[in-house]
Amino acid sequence: MKDFYENCLLCPRKCGVNRYSSLGFCKEPSDIRIAVACLHFGEEPLITVHGGSGTIFLTGCNLRCAFCQNYQISQQGMGKAVSKEEFAEICLRLEEAGAENINLVTGSHHTFAIAQGLEEALKRGLKIPVCWNSSGYDEVEALKMLNGLVTIYLPDLKTLSGELSSSLCDARDYPEKAKKAILWMIEHNPLKFTSIKKDGVEKEKILQGVIIRHLFLPGRFFETADVLEWLKENADTKAIISLMSQYTPVPFKDSEENLTKRKKSLSVIENRLVSENEDKDLRDLIEAYDFDYLFYQDLCADTEWLPDFEKTQPFSYKLAKPVWHWRKGWCNFASHCVTR
Repeated sequence: MKDFYENCLLCPRKCGVNRYSSLGFCKEPSDIRIAVACLHFGEEPLITVHGGSGTIFLTGCNLRCAFCQNYQISQQGMGKAVSKEEFAEICLRLEEAGAENINLVTGSHHTFAIAQGLEEALKRGLKIPVCWNSSGYDEVEALKMLNGLVTIYLPDLKTLSGELSSSLCDARDYPEKAKKAILWMIEHNPLKFTSIKKDGVEKEKILQGVIIRHLFLPGRFFETADVLEWLKENADTKAIISLMSQYTPVPFKDSEENLTKRKKSLSVIENRLVSENEDKDLRDLIEAYDFDYLFYQDLCADTEWLPDFEKTQPFSYKLAKPVWHWRKGWCNFASHCVTR
């Protein structure tokens, strides 16, 4: 089998680093590293359903988004290395805890190792669907490794502006790569649903298909209009659209040099919460486009949901129930994580 880490070309960066001896652009070695695994109740209803999404937050990222709320793990390296057997065990523990799916967050730089881990989990009896939750900055050739393993795709489409993605994410080619990846996801994963009834409440659950997320950036209404225009033409009726209004300024903790660099990157947007007027304009816009299937968040000024991955419970207990934490090991829902 080809070794994809000796000269890493897994993601659009194609940095060519030998990740057995050095770190890639993603700041990660060849080992999968994980920060947190939890039942997450803050995803789209089709993903969360009754039991929550079995979410695994992977360490590292192939983007440098200046506004990233998960910066502790995506950019500062919080996480612990796991073997494919340990990865499979985490997946199985999430299923045992009631997860509706396995939700892999930001794994584009580890597609090869994740595919091996999922194969191990399936061999050991994993039955729930697997969701690929990515920035959209994926390489199609790498996505093909997930055929037969992943059936749900949850990519971002952050922007169609190369100038904006260069400033905010250090990736001018982001729009081109994300569009290509999303079109591949849609083509190979037609929508399939089922209904699940629990305690007298029936909810729809996605088994296969694509949910495309777009985060509105304050002050950049026309960028969102461009994204929705492209989605209407290329994804409507074939995928689900999720328009998010949760942009939140993050109280970053970092060196003065990095904070100055981040501030400069963020200067291309208005780094603030979304206003009520913007929320109204967004609602008018999505009504005009009349998508077949679209989620839209209610406007919320609460910032307490921002995660802190230093904590055993990075989120509120309303949003998530931890199963495994990079520092503490296995968790129980009633109290905190315990090593085993």
